Amino acid sequence: MTDHTDETAARSTPFWKEPGSGKWLASAAVLSVGLVIGGYLLGDGLVRAKDADRSVTVRGLAERDVTADLATWTISYSATSTDLQAAQNEVDEDSKAITSFFSKIGFPDDELQPTGINVSYYTDSNGVGRYTVRQRMTLRTNDIDRAQAAVKQQGDLVRRGVVVEDGSAMSYTFTKLDAIKPEMVAAATKDARAAAEQFAEDSGANVGSIRRATQGYFSIDARDGDGGGWGVSDTPFKKVRVVTTVDFMLD
Repeated sequence: MTDHTDETAARSTPFWKEPGSGKWLASAAVLSVGLVIGGYLLGDGLVRAKDADRSVTVRGLAERDVTADLATWTISYSATSTDLQAAQNEVDEDSKAITSFFSKIGFPDDELQPTGINVSYYTDSNGVGRYTVRQRMTLRTNDIDRAQAAVKQQGDLVRRGVVVEDGSAMSYTFTKLDAIKPEMVAAATKDARAAAEQFAEDSGANVGSIRRATQGYFSIDARDGDGGGWGVSDTPFKKVRVVTTVDFMLD
């Protein structure tokens, strides 16, 4: 007769009381705790990642009116004759008249320099050969008031017999941009924050720190706009403009 007592007892013993089951339970417990902690950290990480995406991108503008500190005026003039020397003599007379014109206004001699000369030859419709001598004189000065006075009196050049070619006009330049760049960038950033705060107020959030920022290029244009057309000259009054793009965090 077979004794089934030991087999029955073995089958009725709970698995956690079996030899070696304690190690298995411990491992399972550690795994469960790890899964819980990992799930929590993953969930918290997703929340933090979502919060990190809360931002607003705005643009800030800064403008400043400035006065040019450099004036340049390139005057082109020419003379045509069947004789090269005659054409050159006429151009020389014009050069003297231009030099006298600027000297009378009060410009130092070294602020006016010849900057180019060109000689061309062609045959007219009657088969006669002609020489054209073309020359340029350039005024370069930091005396803006005197430069404006010269522009107002340029009619005197015509009365002196100088035929000024098209494109001969005073040009004004602002060269001290580096000196005002930091203040203008700060002003543009402040303007951007004001726009971000308005957006945040409308959406029930608070503006935090700058996430990233991009500085646009500086532009220098005529303060009163470019009229264009004949007889319109440059002016020393300029407007400097910069736009920055700023990405702010939202709390």
